[in-house]
Amino acid sequence: MKRSIVAVLAALIITACVGIAIFAVGGAALFNKNGITVANSPTQAVNVSSSNLSQQTDQIAQLQNLVSQYQDREKQYQQCEQQLQSQLTEANAQVQADQQTVQQAQMLLDALQQRGLIRITDDGRIFINQ
Repeated sequence: MKRSIVAVLAALIITACVGIAIFAVGGAALFNKNGITVANSPTQAVNVSSSNLSQQTDQIAQLQNLVSQYQDREKQYQQCEQQLQSQLTEANAQVQADQQTVQQAQMLLDALQQRGLIRITDDGRIFINQ
């Protein structure tokens, strides 16, 4: 019987110590002025003022204005890119036509040289044979 009484007393003492520790930690946290308030707490919600809301609204309007400016610039760049692409296509077509003209001239010169009508020197001068 004495052992059960001693066990009950030990359990009560341990429970009391744990309870006192819990209240001490809770009380210290409750009265700590350096603590941080809980996120989304009512005190934080009260601190939001109308001037803060108007500043946020102004910032949102400015950001939306910037986004629309960037979108306009992007459209301008795309139009410019399309113009440059079409110019590049035209230039490539002109280069191909010029290459064909050069090939035809080369073939004509080769044919005239083979028939002995002209003579082309190493430095590129052309002489007409008589």
